[in-house]
Amino acid sequence: MCAHRPALRPGVRCGPALLRGPRTVHLVRHPVTGAAFEVGEKEYFLIARLDGTRNLDDLAPAYAERFGRRLGVEHWTRLLGLLGARGLLAGSPDPVPAAAPAPPPNSLRRGTRPLVRDADATTARLHRLLRPLLRPAVQLPLCAAVLALLGLLAAQAGPLVGAAGELTGQPGALAGIALFLWLSITVHELAHGVAAQHYGGHVAEIGVKWRLPAALLYCAVDDYLFLPGLRAKLVVAGAGAHLNLVLLLPFGAWWVLLPEGAPERPFVAGLLILGTLQGLGNLVPLPPLDGYRMLGHALGTARLAPETLAYLALRRGGGAAAAAYPPRARRIYAGYAAGAVLLVLCAATGTAALLFLLLR
Repeated sequence: MCAHRPALRPGVRCGPALLRGPRTVHLVRHPVTGAAFEVGEKEYFLIARLDGTRNLDDLAPAYAERFGRRLGVEHWTRLLGLLGARGLLAGSPDPVPAAAPAPPPNSLRRGTRPLVRDADATTARLHRLLRPLLRPAVQLPLCAAVLALLGLLAAQAGPLVGAAGELTGQPGALAGIALFLWLSITVHELAHGVAAQHYGGHVAEIGVKWRLPAALLYCAVDDYLFLPGLRAKLVVAGAGAHLNLVLLLPFGAWWVLLPEGAPERPFVAGLLILGTLQGLGNLVPLPPLDGYRMLGHALGTARLAPETLAYLALRRGGGAAAAAYPPRARRIYAGYAAGAVLLVLCAATGTAALLFLLLR
């Protein structure tokens, strides 16, 4: 076993370092079953070097230099046994997948249903069609236009709120705004899938989920966390909100061109206000929103909100467990807790103020 030179099977994917509680972990994904599991820094150090050219004697000096301790035969044997049992070594059989718990049956009140047979092929066709629009030469001007639109809406906040207040007597206009927002959510989900395709990701499923009275499209990317580089993850996570705001650009131009007193002003104002809240709301870094995923990627963390709650519980307990967290972890979890409370207070205050202005 010590002289054996093991190699990972082709297609095994390893994720970047992620902070989870007091530990740093990596995700490792099976290329056939798609099953992923966490390993610590020491295990990842060895797994990343299993290329079929090194044995225990080759890896032990580097391991000792990196971690300050000797790599024992029992540790080496246990790691290879684990990788072999999971089917991650070259030549090892695929593991027998554990029986997944049966999803709750669909009902009239709630459920999910796939819409296409091959979601990956569907999003691949969309990506080929839209690929010319994904180039920086197109996206950078669109980002600048979105920022200009947000500046315009901030400058025109008073007239916009005043015009939108007239919607209370226009049920047809309200229905049109609701339909636009629903369609915007639909393309929001497809934008995640197309962005994942652009960076080599795999879309596992496209379907519809309903929680009456709402029914929404969903698009699941199964290897999202293994996309190469931070930029890819941020773009995929933020693609939906970006598209939501891009869809508002024609209505921003329409608002500028409408004369004072035009009958369309309440509709355009309401659509711009609610569409902007929808787009920017998805960027708020609170679970389960896209902004929460983006913040987690930017900080290099896994399960940021649950781990923050666990850290706060340890601090309240006054035990030594919280002090055992590395300084970076303590800063991230304490900072996120304070920021989340502030965000919730600001959101509640802003929502109350907007409702007051609209109702008045």
